[in-house]
Amino acid sequence: MFVMDLSAVGTNLVASRYAEILCSRSAKMQIIALAQQKGRSSCKRSCDLGHEADPFSPSVSLPEIQEIPILDNPNSGNKKVLKSSSLSSREKHASYQQRLKLMGSITGTMGCRSSVADRRSEKVIRAAILIQNWYRLTMARLEMRRRYSLSIFQSIEYADEQDQLQLSDFFTFMLERCTPPDSVSHTFTSPGVSQVVDEGFNIQEFENKICVPDSYYGPRLSFPLTVEHANALLHAFRNEQLLHARYVLQLLCETKKVLKEMPNITHLSTSYSKEITVCGDLHGNLDDLLLIFYKNGLPSEQNCYVFNGDFVDRGKNSMEIIIILFAFLLIYPNYLHLNRGNHEDYILNLRYGFTKEVSKKYKDHGNQILCLLRDVFSWLPLATIIDSKVLILHGGISDTTDLDFLNALERSKLKSLMRPPKSMRDRQDQAKERIPPTRSTKHMAMRNVAGKARRLSSSGSAEPSGSNLPPEPTPKEWKQILDILWSDPRSQNGCTPNKARGGGCYFGPDVTAELFRRYNLKLLIRSHEFKPEGYEISHNGKVITIFSASNYYEEGSNRGAYIKLNPELIPRFVQYQVSKYTLRHSLRDRVGTIESTALKFLREKICAHRSELTSAFAQYDPEGTGRISVNDWAAAMESVLQLNLPWRILRSQLALLSPDGKVDCVSCFGDLEIAQPVKEVQPALAETLCRYRKDLEIIFNIIDKDQSGLISLEEFGQTWKLFTSHLGIVHSESLDKLVLSMDYNKDGYIDFNEFLEAFHVVHRLQKKADS
Repeated sequence: MFVMDLSAVGTNLVASRYAEILCSRSAKMQIIALAQQKGRSSCKRSCDLGHEADPFSPSVSLPEIQEIPILDNPNSGNKKVLKSSSLSSREKHASYQQRLKLMGSITGTMGCRSSVADRRSEKVIRAAILIQNWYRLTMARLEMRRRYSLSIFQSIEYADEQDQLQLSDFFTFMLERCTPPDSVSHTFTSPGVSQVVDEGFNIQEFENKICVPDSYYGPRLSFPLTVEHANALLHAFRNEQLLHARYVLQLLCETKKVLKEMPNITHLSTSYSKEITVCGDLHGNLDDLLLIFYKNGLPSEQNCYVFNGDFVDRGKNSMEIIIILFAFLLIYPNYLHLNRGNHEDYILNLRYGFTKEVSKKYKDHGNQILCLLRDVFSWLPLATIIDSKVLILHGGISDTTDLDFLNALERSKLKSLMRPPKSMRDRQDQAKERIPPTRSTKHMAMRNVAGKARRLSSSGSAEPSGSNLPPEPTPKEWKQILDILWSDPRSQNGCTPNKARGGGCYFGPDVTAELFRRYNLKLLIRSHEFKPEGYEISHNGKVITIFSASNYYEEGSNRGAYIKLNPELIPRFVQYQVSKYTLRHSLRDRVGTIESTALKFLREKICAHRSELTSAFAQYDPEGTGRISVNDWAAAMESVLQLNLPWRILRSQLALLSPDGKVDCVSCFGDLEIAQPVKEVQPALAETLCRYRKDLEIIFNIIDKDQSGLISLEEFGQTWKLFTSHLGIVHSESLDKLVLSMDYNKDGYIDFNEFLEAFHVVHRLQKKADS
């Protein structure tokens, strides 16, 4: 593992490129020849291209390169700085002409003896100017590619979250009718778990019932924990060892005890000898947490930390992260503080990988661990306030955020924000009933599937009774917590629904100012949002976004950062990037890797919506030529995918142009196809299964009582009918034949994970390369 020193990367890159070009006689001669051949128009055109506007923010142009540092020795601190002017391209061209005239006058006054040397100097200056323009043009193009690649990643991420929230009604419907009365989900239920959890959280129960074999060479914990135990955990996880399930369960029980004693909003204070470190999203990236501890020190009485939520999901080491954080919480409960994030939610964990990670790492005791984690997450504090001036929470605020109300509510009632209170759901159902019949087909189908759901739950138990259900939050409690965990800041005033994510809101500077006035605050620190540099300052310095997961989308895609707050509450930012390969690759290679991965995900999204896109293209092509204008193609892509991407810029990467300058619609799907395990499967059915694969996986996991990955053919068929009814999709009889064909050993059960994985987008070029 290498740690990138960000202060030297740009310097070394430029130094190496300049050394390579300036020290190469052949390269210099080629540049001089090119300058002489193309003349002044070439220089002017290069200058203009070097100032392309940012395609994603028309009002903000790419930053001007003011200084190009060159190191005499990469290991020394001595720098030479080649300064460039911040003039416009027209002024630069005039300046270039003036320099040439000045050189000519010097040549004339110095006589014939110096004319040869002066001509050489003129050529060197021409070459230097051309090199400078080339550098700016190259960096501008790389920056454009990097930005639209990150926009693709973020747009697809937000669209996925939006899909999850839009389907929350269906998941709630399934959870209410397909689970036994003493649990919230089959995924988190196993015999005796709730009994063990409710009887005082006695860790001795786990010690008596779960044996640790002599062959286990990992860390062994005893309670109360000490710093030596925490160091043993860090050492074990660096070496990819697992903590035994018994110790995990004991750790979670002790953590829940400590969290229950904490308030909803934690109040901290600084002193003249202490700083407080604030970290953002980690998302299962263990290397980032280890690097933070390496650079900033372990938590201690002299080194206070606040971790601002989203410890789990997406990354592959979420379990190790929460074990480390919970261990230090038990050792230093007054010096390590945890806020809840929107991903500390058991339904989101089903979709974004944490549930699967736990089940894979702890096959025998995964259900028990997940059950305890669901409760532990619900007891995490909601916010932290430092010196009564700095508010730290995961997402953001809204115009209705009430910190006093948040501090008084019973936070543990909210196990998942994906399940709105029943009173809200009832009002939504009543509103749907008032919708005219022509628009309510989907919702009418939803109400008519209750009988099917009861057949589904017949293998489990009856519908849950109200007396056995945990207390539900009120609509106001649910809305208050939803806003602080899901909201994002924006530059415009006001508070509007967050349509990109599907939950929370966008809050403007006026909303921030009003909250600060009401509670006498001066700074809001939040996370929840990817930032290429690891942090961002907005709302005139009043809001800071901190994001601590480096390489979030792809290797080299972003830096991570954390904040150091001193007693004067002046934030200091520390950036970093953990990488195994980045130092070995050039900037061009790193951007190329990010771009290719982003385009791959986008093409998969396009392929999963092929039928809808084909219909959208046909609306702009009444004659059926298969070709439409670039503007029409961009409008059709946005109308179907709704990703808010710069489609005209991306066109060259996604589709071909015909000789008449129009887009060949079929070329969008040229190198893509959906794998079909059975040739008889209809393309429309394969596309539907591919598009909703993540949603179906969550639903099947809910039904899978023992987490074996197997469900009966009857359960599978009934679930599919419920799902298609909810989405308004016509049920295909060919699915029944397909399901039967997937029952390889004819025992009446299928591996639904294997079934869903069979329907994925195949890149034909990659397929040929692999073969």
